[in-house]
Amino acid sequence: MSLHRAILPICLMLGACVPSLNTETATRAAFQMENAAALPPMKTFSAPRPVRPVQSNSDIARDFLDLVFSMESGRDLPVLTRFEGPIRVRVTGQPPAHLGLDLGRLLHRLRTEAGIDIDMAQGGAAQITIQAIPRAEIRKALPQAACFVVPNITDISQYALARRTARTDWARLDSRSQIAVFLPSDAAPQEVRDCLHEELAQALGPLNDLYRLPDSVYNDDNVHTILTGYDMLILRAIYAPELQSGMTRAQVADRLPGLLARMNPAGQNQAPTRLANTPRPWVNAVQKALGPGVTPIERRAAANEAISIARVMGWQDHRRGFSHYALGRLLQPSDPAGAEAQFREADRYFAGSPDMALHRAYVASQLAAFAVARGQGDVALALVAPHLDVAARHENAALLATLMLLRAEALDLTNRGAEAQSVRMDSLGWARYGFGADWAVRAKQREISQLSPLRGRS
Repeated sequence: MSLHRAILPICLMLGACVPSLNTETATRAAFQMENAAALPPMKTFSAPRPVRPVQSNSDIARDFLDLVFSMESGRDLPVLTRFEGPIRVRVTGQPPAHLGLDLGRLLHRLRTEAGIDIDMAQGGAAQITIQAIPRAEIRKALPQAACFVVPNITDISQYALARRTARTDWARLDSRSQIAVFLPSDAAPQEVRDCLHEELAQALGPLNDLYRLPDSVYNDDNVHTILTGYDMLILRAIYAPELQSGMTRAQVADRLPGLLARMNPAGQNQAPTRLANTPRPWVNAVQKALGPGVTPIERRAAANEAISIARVMGWQDHRRGFSHYALGRLLQPSDPAGAEAQFREADRYFAGSPDMALHRAYVASQLAAFAVARGQGDVALALVAPHLDVAARHENAALLATLMLLRAEALDLTNRGAEAQSVRMDSLGWARYGFGADWAVRAKQREISQLSPLRGRS
């Protein structure tokens, strides 16, 4: 069983732009929104724009072995397992209308970018079953999971009896033949899509996550929510003809250099970075800071512990930035000034590599919210502008809509009302994909509109 998309990264949820404001006063923007007859149609992304990995093949080989031969729990896997032969996929349960489009786009990417023989089943047997069920059923099976993947079953009704048995033990597989993916049928379209990418990626390939990966869905920080160019290379390598199910770590390690030289020749000339392994105390601190069942004081203490560990480790990478970002989100309700300082510190580390462009876009949404609240429209516009295309390229509609709504407020502050209204309306189509229900879209628009000091003058 894999719990890749567990309910961990609350610091990356796009609610709660700060600073906190009195929300009792009605505003013109809020009034117009609540009385609108209908929201614009939902927007969806078209052609994918993945970026090829720029890491050295030496680093990729190390990552490959750690991803493929371990699980998230730290348990070692004795052999490589994958599907041998064509892979066919079927959808059961109560799939939302948008799932078919997102699944079709993902399967096309897996065929063209990863070279995997995968397609929808046409009436015959399917190796992968994607079952869309209400969120409550997923929580009943696994209370802390948003979605999950299990071997050797095809229906959620089989899970209770099969759980913790040899039947669903990944470590006892010598190859993969039957996998079930369980997705929420009643979540926002983007959440369903994100689950689809992450769980199908694990159904096909690695069961592990590595916090040291800056540009991958195989990372529990959940910054990246669709398969990246790096991820496609990992999957392509897993299904390369040089490898097969049942091979040991040593056997795979022996073949990886030649395999990667063929698949990623640019990586041969890249100097390795050899990022340090992530120590378990840092992982535990992050999970405590962002996970359920602890008090706000305990969360903040855990986030501070993560920063301390990152400092002692001498990290200058995304893990150091993520530690500061997590603390910033936790400080927002009680210490807005402290939160802003943490976001600026996070951005300082995220600025160190183009691999962290999406990380910086998240930070920009927070810093722009502070600028809007202070009436600094020009500052907010400058913060948001570089990251709109980043959010679009990574197909993050929730982040894109948030950035666009902040831009609209900033345009209002700079007396560009007509342009602001156009951007605001354009953002709502993306918000429908990112946040789902109309009430959630309207709540996000209201939340951001209430940041502006113009609200009190309306």
